[in-house]
Amino acid sequence: MIDRLEFLIALARERHFGRAAEVCGVSQPTLSSGLKLLEESLNTLLVVRGSRFEGFTVEGERTLEWARRIVADSRAMRQELDALKRGLTGEIKIAAIPTALPMVSSLTTPYRANHPSVSFTILSRTSIDVLKQIENLEVDAGLTYIDNEPLGRVSSVPLYREEYRFLTAADAPLGDRDTVTWAEVGKVPLCLLTTDMQNRRIIDQVLRSVGVETAPTLQSNSMVVLHSHVRTGRWASIMPAVLADNLGLTPAVRSIPIVDPVIGHTIGLVAPEREPMTPLVAALLTEGKKLAKTLLAS
Repeated sequence: MIDRLEFLIALARERHFGRAAEVCGVSQPTLSSGLKLLEESLNTLLVVRGSRFEGFTVEGERTLEWARRIVADSRAMRQELDALKRGLTGEIKIAAIPTALPMVSSLTTPYRANHPSVSFTILSRTSIDVLKQIENLEVDAGLTYIDNEPLGRVSSVPLYREEYRFLTAADAPLGDRDTVTWAEVGKVPLCLLTTDMQNRRIIDQVLRSVGVETAPTLQSNSMVVLHSHVRTGRWASIMPAVLADNLGLTPAVRSIPIVDPVIGHTIGLVAPEREPMTPLVAALLTEGKKLAKTLLAS
């Protein structure tokens, strides 16, 4: 039964029979047969079939919710029993928004010091994808904004406030200022994240509130790309203060606080809201709470 529920979850994620079968490590006929057996055991149609996957029935959508709970509980049970025998082992997957990636090591380093048999996979994702992947059991936890858009059914630990800096060359316009306003920054050619990123949506919203429409000269979904351009001293950008501090700047580039208004949003650690929680995730939340005490107190 658990395997068949896994098939259902994979199909919901991939929206394609062939890709779902590949993810599950089975042939497409095996996946299709497993889904039909699941439907027979529940005595209801779950998948709308045509020449390709067309979606789920109402009953299928509801079954998918139960499948996620049951599979998650099954994994948690196995993890806990394994932890009782060998301590914490295995892999934990974390999805993080690009602006929070420099902070991940502040979680994983003390975690690994306490649990050296655990390995990590860190993925860069949009805020929307972080929540989707948690819901679909693709990742165990995420770092994302927790006060700007709906989160759904997750537990969250606030870690720090994201505040914004104008990064520009010291000899460029506004480069000699101690502070700059959003209205002033909006008139400078900028390189920014792409519009699917929540950081970009925040910046656009603030600029519109002061009467400026964003017209970046360069866009990327990678903070590394933006940072490498800013470091040349020929480009300007708006970045979170934590990111600018962690990535480092050349002497020719300044990080200037943006005021009028002063904007801040909370970045937090999020994980599925369920009890009992998997031992790996419970240990991660413990590290998150320790880190939060340090960051929020500074």
